[in-house]
Amino acid sequence: MVLRELHIIGFKNIREASLSFADKLNCFVGFNGQGKTNLLDAIYYLSFTKSAFNPLDSQNIRHEDDFAMIQGEYDEAQVTCAIRRGGKKQFRYGKTDYKRLIEHIGKIPLVMVSPEDGQLIAEGSDERRRFMDIVIGQTDRLYLEHLSSYNALLKQRNALLKQYADSSTVPDDLLEVMEMQMVPHAQYIFDRREAFVTGFVPVFAKLYNTIAEVEEQPRLIYRSQLHDRDLTEALVRTRQRDLILGWTSQGVHKDELEMYLGEYPLRRVGSQGQQKTYLIAMKLAQALFLSNHQPEGGQPDGDQPRLADNKPILLLDDIFDKLDAERVSRIINLVRSDAFGQIFLTDTDRQHLTEIVQPHTDSTSPNSEALSKVFYVSGGDFRAG
Repeated sequence: MVLRELHIIGFKNIREASLSFADKLNCFVGFNGQGKTNLLDAIYYLSFTKSAFNPLDSQNIRHEDDFAMIQGEYDEAQVTCAIRRGGKKQFRYGKTDYKRLIEHIGKIPLVMVSPEDGQLIAEGSDERRRFMDIVIGQTDRLYLEHLSSYNALLKQRNALLKQYADSSTVPDDLLEVMEMQMVPHAQYIFDRREAFVTGFVPVFAKLYNTIAEVEEQPRLIYRSQLHDRDLTEALVRTRQRDLILGWTSQGVHKDELEMYLGEYPLRRVGSQGQQKTYLIAMKLAQALFLSNHQPEGGQPDGDQPRLADNKPILLLDDIFDKLDAERVSRIINLVRSDAFGQIFLTDTDRQHLTEIVQPHTDSTSPNSEALSKVFYVSGGDFRAG
């Protein structure tokens, strides 16, 4: 997947921008707060129909404006997103307006690496489940459908438990109907998460050790209640306790993806450099996973499925902080290889960007300009260097 051009109006601090990109490396250099990350977020929007950082669409509109527009010209189609204050978001792929935004997920494969990834380590299990959901969801439309249905039923069950909390009893017939519907969705989610982690971990561990150049045995362990119990029986058995708690204690919404270095939790023993390396390896492994998995579960009417070997776009936002020069060099060698596709990278230091761009620059080659570009960013304006 290659993004050829990007047109932005009124998105965050970007008043207006029209940029054309190189096929491989696109580097953005400038001080913090100038709009580098906002540019990456606009590209993220076109893949996931929402911001990577702010879930409220209206808050992504430039303060002085009433609407925002993002349009991307890809090698396969044009994608357009229009956001209006107080209005419904419009999203179009080619000439097709989506009835449901979930239909777009996976059409423009993308992986983002940013400082926000630290939440995978520091925050609760919901962040790590979200990581699995984002990766699997880009390759399996049915997974997203099952996940959406499961979460809707879970919300209904929790609301019912809270409604009857004071009475100490809850209508069993209502719960049985909900639970009967929840179980097949939960089983599908569990099966796909387990299969994903099994295939993902060896790739992730290899990438980690390539970057670190030490054998530190990074591990990811998938924990789920469904490993050792029947969910139907568990839901029935814990109804009274759930009534007291006011929420559902059994199910895949309690799944965990545990992060280890050797035999110890990463959060406890990992240095800042080790944790950053761990997270970058996870995201690069995500990119390789998406490159090698054909989307499943159908496509919108009239659309062609994404090719299995189509490499995802890789967004790298300020990735060099807290890493020594050797690890930076090894990351650079990885991402500029043919294993990865088009890259958008930000940094405040031109030296890092020069190190990345230089191996792709050959003044004797007629295609040298197509391989890499550098943009200078200031106050939401972008100037090609």
